[in-house]
Amino acid sequence: MRWFKPFKIMLFKRMRVPHSVSILRRKRNEIRDTIAAYEMKLKQAQADLAHVQAALRLFEATGRPEDFPPYIDLNRVLRRGETTQLCLAALAEEGPLDTRELAERVMKAKGLDYGDKVLAQAISLRVVQTLRVRAIRKGDVCGATRKRGVCVWRKP
Repeated sequence: MRWFKPFKIMLFKRMRVPHSVSILRRKRNEIRDTIAAYEMKLKQAQADLAHVQAALRLFEATGRPEDFPPYIDLNRVLRRGETTQLCLAALAEEGPLDTRELAERVMKAKGLDYGDKVLAQAISLRVVQTLRVRAIRKGDVCGATRKRGVCVWRKP
């Protein structure tokens, strides 16, 4: 005779999920898939709208030079290494600056219009590229911190 009941170990036994929970999960998946489909349609509609607006601008153009802004070749505006020199000089003079502020300093030094948002963004990208390469190769610039979505550059 046994004085104790044998102990059974039940490992990894799944409990049954109530029917209402499985229905709610299925409905959640349907809604998530529907939202994803609508987001894809929205992106396509935004692209279509941009193309229609571009075509309208072409047909509504009067032929005046103001309708067609000139393209600026940054390789002709900024000599090789000049962006890095201007940025390092600004960092040495003023301390830590973010990418937008450095782009503004570069544009002011070259006499460019900072009100031109397309040119400002192109120069901001050039600043980020040159300073990242400089940080990797020489390590005399650090852009690890971020402020309002842009890198804050400083000399270590």
